[in-house]
Amino acid sequence: MEPGAVSGILDTTLAVVFTWVGYKTARIIWKYTPYSYPNARIRAMEAKLLTEQRFNELAESRTLQNFVVGLEDTDYRDYFADLSGYDVESIERALERALAGTYELMVKILPKRSAPFFRLMLEEWDVRNVASVVKAKLAGEPASDYVIEIGTMLPKIKAIAGAKTMEEILVVLEGTPYEEPYQKLILGEITPREFETELYRMHYGKLLGYALSRKEDERVILEEFVRLKIDKLNILTVLRAKAAGMSAEEIRPMLIPGGSVKLDPLLHVDDLSMALAELDSTKYGPVIRDVREEVERDLSVLERALERHILTRVNEFNRFYPLSVAAPLGYVLQKEREVRKLRAIAKLISDGLEPERIKEMAGDAA
Repeated sequence: MEPGAVSGILDTTLAVVFTWVGYKTARIIWKYTPYSYPNARIRAMEAKLLTEQRFNELAESRTLQNFVVGLEDTDYRDYFADLSGYDVESIERALERALAGTYELMVKILPKRSAPFFRLMLEEWDVRNVASVVKAKLAGEPASDYVIEIGTMLPKIKAIAGAKTMEEILVVLEGTPYEEPYQKLILGEITPREFETELYRMHYGKLLGYALSRKEDERVILEEFVRLKIDKLNILTVLRAKAAGMSAEEIRPMLIPGGSVKLDPLLHVDDLSMALAELDSTKYGPVIRDVREEVERDLSVLERALERHILTRVNEFNRFYPLSVAAPLGYVLQKEREVRKLRAIAKLISDGLEPERIKEMAGDAA
């Protein structure tokens, strides 16, 4: 072979190799670099999450004023700055605004390819608000008491709470995803329970659709996260329905599509105990076994166990994919837990419980 031909082959081979190396390097940079800054910032914020010792100190506050003072050296300080008084409702609203700030920060600092997912997560609070306020209106209860100060459409939620008629609510919801289900509700085509299920079905459909549109590790993490959330909702729905003696035909329309667990065997058992036995053979068996006896008395125990399981799974992803969407997901879940626990402590202080009892009950709330 001519020397020139050999040289040409070598040049071509080297060009292919360098092109491949360049492509792989560019892929790595595109994939991981956008998470370097936000995840470093999130690690710093995780270090500021309240410890169990701090929760115990807050439980000993005795008064709500002392409770607020006890949080003055935390990021909650700014949210407490405008408190009109030291009452539990004002404190809860401040904590809700702090949680909303966490979601908004994730949307702001994360890469454009994953930030919209956190915007969608924030919309779950819209669903909760719309469902709760509409149900309160139908029951003739003060709807403003059910407004949670978080979500993407808080002004509309407050307008719904202040509406004089059910028809006026339809005007407020015009142009939102909730307009059509609400119209069916006031026309009597669906029940309040079906209305709420439809809102959650739409929301989780959007979340899952977004997760499935991602690529590589982002899709793996987000898809499993959404399916875990759907499983949690569906499992609790089935178990509550079984505890209430509902039939399979009554339960099936209440379920959200997209979960990873086959629920049909649970629908056809006779009671809660048998439903728990069926779940024992699923991937949630170990989660349920740890709290089985308590669950038969109080299903909220299982709800908290499932939430801990979701956080554990996200943390596993975080260890496997350190520069990924897992870190912000894990932080948001921890922040939700922290706010939930702070709200519980504030409420228990307001109720006048002793510190030791508050520590015990606040631990259960998380």
